[in-house]
Amino acid sequence: MRFSKWHGLGNDYLLVEQADVGSPLEPGLVRRLCDYHFGIGSDGILEVLAVEGRRAEIVIWNPDGSTAELSGNGTRIAARWLARASGADEVVVVVGARAVTARMRGGLDVETDMGRVEVGPPESLAVDGSELEFTPVSVGNPHAVIRRDPERAELLRLGPLVENHARFPARTNVQLVRVDSSSEATVGVWERGAGETLSSGTSAVAVAGASVANGWCESPVTIHLAGGDMRVELDERFYARLTGQAQEICFGEVSGELLGEAASR
Repeated sequence: MRFSKWHGLGNDYLLVEQADVGSPLEPGLVRRLCDYHFGIGSDGILEVLAVEGRRAEIVIWNPDGSTAELSGNGTRIAARWLARASGADEVVVVVGARAVTARMRGGLDVETDMGRVEVGPPESLAVDGSELEFTPVSVGNPHAVIRRDPERAELLRLGPLVENHARFPARTNVQLVRVDSSSEATVGVWERGAGETLSSGTSAVAVAGASVANGWCESPVTIHLAGGDMRVELDERFYARLTGQAQEICFGEVSGELLGEAASR
């Protein structure tokens, strides 16, 4: 099975074509491939189901073997891969029911249309013996945006508690946000199914949506993440456009030995 490895500001993915795999990926194999010690290591897998010209259909796998409704970084990576394969500067990546249009902006930059951001009113959540205020946001996947200094220790403490809280039956992504100015915010990300990550495209969009809706910032918003910066533009209807980098790291082939062992479990 051939693969290429990419990252979007430190959020790394393996990209594989189902035609090379020979059959759909299984959760057990996904978990093994994503393991940094017993596999290749990644924050997830982009499984390309079909390609037709400048349009590709993909499935986004989390490292725990679950699938994601959307990933901003994963979509940008798939878009750069498809743009290279098709020779087109504008491509469409289909994830489930959502078709994301992406444009190459020179160098490593990719601009994606992320659709409408749905921001709910702030809520209180009982976590670890205290009340925590968060803003619920949907970018096609769920987010809990918390205005709190993104210290790593606090992210590691709150992230799993909020992700798995009963308020979120399908779990949620979690962001701790420090508003730096009317156009900038610094963010720590705890990603559903993956844990702490250096960057997340949908998290950047969710934070921008919550920041504009709550009056913390004005569009466009530059989101500072541990892996680098992304820019989010929101129009008056809260449709989002995300710009960030995507880069290929390497390519290779998974050994038959590993595949055979994973299949036998």
